Amino acid sequence: MSDAIRERLRQWHRGWLRRRIPPAQQMRLDHRRIFIIPSKAGAGFLVLLAIMLVGAINYQNSLVYGLTFTLLSLFWVALHHTYRNLAGVQLRATGGRPVFAGEQAPLGLVLSSSRREHQALRLSWPQAGLHTVDVPAGGEQALTLYYPTDHRGWLTLERLRVETRFPLGWFQAWSLVDLDWQVLVYPRPVSRPLPRGSAPEGAEHDQDQALVEGVDDFQGLRAYQPGDSRRRLDWRAWSRGQGLHSKIFAEPQQQSLWLDLTSAVGRDLEERLGVMTGWVLALENARRAYGLRLPGQRIEPALGPAHREQCLRALALYGLEPQR
Repeated sequence: MSDAIRERLRQWHRGWLRRRIPPAQQMRLDHRRIFIIPSKAGAGFLVLLAIMLVGAINYQNSLVYGLTFTLLSLFWVALHHTYRNLAGVQLRATGGRPVFAGEQAPLGLVLSSSRREHQALRLSWPQAGLHTVDVPAGGEQALTLYYPTDHRGWLTLERLRVETRFPLGWFQAWSLVDLDWQVLVYPRPVSRPLPRGSAPEGAEHDQDQALVEGVDDFQGLRAYQPGDSRRRLDWRAWSRGQGLHSKIFAEPQQQSLWLDLTSAVGRDLEERLGVMTGWVLALENARRAYGLRLPGQRIEPALGPAHREQCLRALALYGLEPQR
């Protein structure tokens, strides 16, 4: 029964936070988003003031009265300065690059202030490291936070805690913000031997292997085109007044390989997707064209960064409910 009550309280707290501090890519901290209470040091200081007040009343000592109320005034001033050190900070998420499951996801964040300086701001997640940063007056401070990942799909982050105890440490002011980062987590790569090659459906095979542009065999010259490497320019022909030409090299074209989920061996779906992820990375390193076949999805054979990202994205989101 107690576990059910705690779970209901957590759900109520998450819903209340969602209404009070809704997710946004950029936000400014104000009185609705900032919470403040005395720290342990502040609570101890209040107890000390209470003891001093009791002593002053008991002995009717004017000096102790004066010292007690002076320290109480300082305590009240510290409350306002701690709140002001956090109020007005603007936070903006600048995104993050995709990572593989098990890696630390880098999350870009920019903190800025339009009026005053903010010192000793602490940013943290429960399972991530603590970052301390100062924000200059009228400027901004960029930093990268890291969040651990353990499964594929869209990364689900807890709310970022932004906290300060400046200047005296008697109060802690904090806010819990959801900056709506969008980070895709690819399956964890698993190393397995490549499957046997299968040609695309309807493809015809020739006895002679086709050649594609590469680095192995010299094939001839062609007119220079913007973007050609300087190392491939024919400077001798240019010195003879024959114009600027680029050398062409070729290499045998390998048969494209189809990656099918049914050919990946693993204990469960996640391991099989990890095997296919390892295949994608291996074929990209080998510069061999490949296609991807998943139930209900087919990506034609190709090669290059854009094709790699398309295949890894399909593997990361396969079988998951759309969240973005």
